[in-house]
Amino acid sequence: MIFTKTILSIPLFILLMACQKKQEASVVVPPIAQVLTISSFLLNSNSISNNESVIDISAQPVFTIKCSNAVDKNSAVKAIQLTEAAGSAATINFSYQNHDSVLVITPNSKLKYLTKYILSITTQLLSVKGGTLNTDYQFQFQTSLDSSDKFVRITDDALLDTIQRRTFAYFWDFGHPVSGLARERNSSADVTTSGGSGFGLMSIPIAVNRNFITRTQGLERSKKVVSFLLNTAKKFHGAFPHWINGTTGNVVPFSAKDDGADLVETSYLMAGLLTLRQYFSNNTVDEIALRNDINALWNGVEWTWFQKSNENVLYWHWSPTYTWEMNLPIKGWNECLITYIMAASSNNYSIAKAVYQNGFAAGSGYKNGANFYNYVLPLGPNLGGPLFFSHYSFLGINPNGLTDENNINYLTQLTNHSLINYTYSIQNPKKYYGYSEMSWGLTACDIPGGYTACSPTNDVGVIAPTAAISSLPFTPDKSMNALRFYYYTLGDKLFKEYGFIDAYSLHQLWFSNTTLAIDQGPIIIMIENYRSQLIWNLLSNCPEVKRGLTALGFKAPYL
Repeated sequence: MIFTKTILSIPLFILLMACQKKQEASVVVPPIAQVLTISSFLLNSNSISNNESVIDISAQPVFTIKCSNAVDKNSAVKAIQLTEAAGSAATINFSYQNHDSVLVITPNSKLKYLTKYILSITTQLLSVKGGTLNTDYQFQFQTSLDSSDKFVRITDDALLDTIQRRTFAYFWDFGHPVSGLARERNSSADVTTSGGSGFGLMSIPIAVNRNFITRTQGLERSKKVVSFLLNTAKKFHGAFPHWINGTTGNVVPFSAKDDGADLVETSYLMAGLLTLRQYFSNNTVDEIALRNDINALWNGVEWTWFQKSNENVLYWHWSPTYTWEMNLPIKGWNECLITYIMAASSNNYSIAKAVYQNGFAAGSGYKNGANFYNYVLPLGPNLGGPLFFSHYSFLGINPNGLTDENNINYLTQLTNHSLINYTYSIQNPKKYYGYSEMSWGLTACDIPGGYTACSPTNDVGVIAPTAAISSLPFTPDKSMNALRFYYYTLGDKLFKEYGFIDAYSLHQLWFSNTTLAIDQGPIIIMIENYRSQLIWNLLSNCPEVKRGLTALGFKAPYL
């Protein structure tokens, strides 16, 4: 019986095992999903990493993407996009190598120059059979500049004429319709600037001599401005505020407590007025009347009032509301030498030499004497500071042969300051894209989101055309190279209705949409001093200015 039961159980066991195998065979085991990875990413044969940003890329880039598996071509078209940072898409071509595991991507047509683009690869869209990309990829790049000429090549003289004429339009065409004063910037409505207006007045003799306007036109505009300053604009002890409403003549506060006199801005304005007085020297009724009105303004500035309590220093501000609360003594080396020269030149309120010696020429920020890039800098902060230090005071004061009792040679100071600024830009220690022997010059200007005094010790990657161009009398070859670059190579972006825009950054791909009176003025004036020394000759030969320079201990062939 036992044997029989055992025999009978064997077929049953076989039957049960067969059923189990049949059941197991009916279960479908899914394949393991493949994960697509990118082993390398090349942009023009150079390896780049995810989320990297690169600059100065050709307008016909080649992207090579090496993947771990063959890529599904249909998904690649949907997953990979090339777009401008501003949003518009660029058409791209796909080709494949190494059994479809290597993608080569090129734009369908040349990309725009100096434009930011983003190449993106989306995780959920790019796939292989049964798998997807393991992470999103994104690369940002900026195309290079177009080195072709944007304007027809002309002689350097014709080029300088073109730039002076267009820059003069800022003061002439855009001058305030009521007062004739220079607006602070191209976005200003009624806000005019006293210092920038002084620069604008200096440009009138240039425009007459260059036949941009007639002498009669220049005289009429000068009368309009002078009449407004004399009869309408607010003055404080004869000094003008930084900003003036061009219609009413009222103060437009420059800051919370700066609602009165600005002595430095007044000195720029007086330098411009004296330049006009020297130029319009004919014995006609109108020119005599203009000179008399200018003298009334000039003689009315109470320079000694700004010594506060008879201190041996001049103070920058005085307010009828806040009196001396701004409390900013004018001490150098900076852009304010002209303020002390004007104050020493006054007929009625002349400062003593001790005010200059113990004020402007005293303190740790005045003398230097160190060597930077093999150029000795006699005065000022290390590496020279912003270039407007070498421009504003010397728009009308001729530095050729100018020395002082400390044996400072001012032409050496201005030349070496410019050369230090130039050399710093070429060495470019912060590695900003766009700095070169043709694109250089750090000074006060607009920057992305604001305004700052750019210099080698405050370098934010922004170049201002006024910096190199206004150094033309001191570094003629280097400044002309920059000027040609601004006009021919970058002219489509820099040269506008009123001359060069205020500033630009190729590194940040930023171009200002502004022009400023205090930056446009030095361009036209210093180009003219380079060409003919007209403004230097006018102001530096003014009798009061010669007397003032001599009183402060300066020496020059024209004194």
